[in-house]
Amino acid sequence: MKLVVLDSDTLGFETGAWEPIRRFGELKLYGHTPFDESIIGDRIADADFVFTNKVPLTSAAFAGAKNLRFVGVLATGYNIIDLEAARAASVTVCNVPGYGTTTTAQHAVSLILELCNQPGLHSDSVHAGDWVRSPHFCYWKQAPLELASLTVGIVGFGTIGRRVAAAMDVMGAKILASARTPRDTPGYADFEWADNKTIFAEADIVTLHCPQTPENTGFVNAELLATMKPSARLVNTARGGLVDEAALAQALNSGQIASAALDVVSQEPMAADNPLLGARNCI
Repeated sequence: MKLVVLDSDTLGFETGAWEPIRRFGELKLYGHTPFDESIIGDRIADADFVFTNKVPLTSAAFAGAKNLRFVGVLATGYNIIDLEAARAASVTVCNVPGYGTTTTAQHAVSLILELCNQPGLHSDSVHAGDWVRSPHFCYWKQAPLELASLTVGIVGFGTIGRRVAAAMDVMGAKILASARTPRDTPGYADFEWADNKTIFAEADIVTLHCPQTPENTGFVNAELLATMKPSARLVNTARGGLVDEAALAQALNSGQIASAALDVVSQEPMAADNPLLGARNCI
């Protein structure tokens, strides 16, 4: 049996971490695989098992890998896999549902706090000598936002979304949440189920925690962004493909929304011409 790992470096594992699966067959590790269908096809051509974190497997990849029986997605989402092609080829696809749950929730909260308090902006300003030159004891570039006075919208109320919501509840924020199947309503001080349109229209901060599917790809588009408050912030630690990046860049640059903090983009590594690289108030 032949096993192929397409992007072992993405996970930051030492080579030895893969040793336990060598007993299942011949193991080939690729630290990095370019998003090139011909290269991907060559590397998995005779593989029985393939593991990938970010490298996509399209219908062409499945068509060329005649021995392929199993794909292990070393992440939570299936969006990099053509599931219809996998199903047609009788290939089993598995993910890691609990992967990075605590880390992602913590990171989302840190981005929300960065947008509210902007410690990075103030640190840069102080290091540049702005406070030294200021006559004031209290120095700030921008007044902080208190979560206790804000409404936070959680799009996708799974494990990660609920952890972020719990942190926001502790800080006194009102929580609006959407889910495909609302259930187990939490006992927060101020909580409501809402649809995505309501969340984007009413929330001061919208944070995305839903999986990416063909149905919701690019759903954060110009039309939806136009419904947000000019003071609103957007956080995305889910999937970059959920957001129309050109529309978001336009919304930021025009002042239609206040700021955004993104951990993910549609193409990773980020393309040099991604419009968000030059967008105003975008982390």
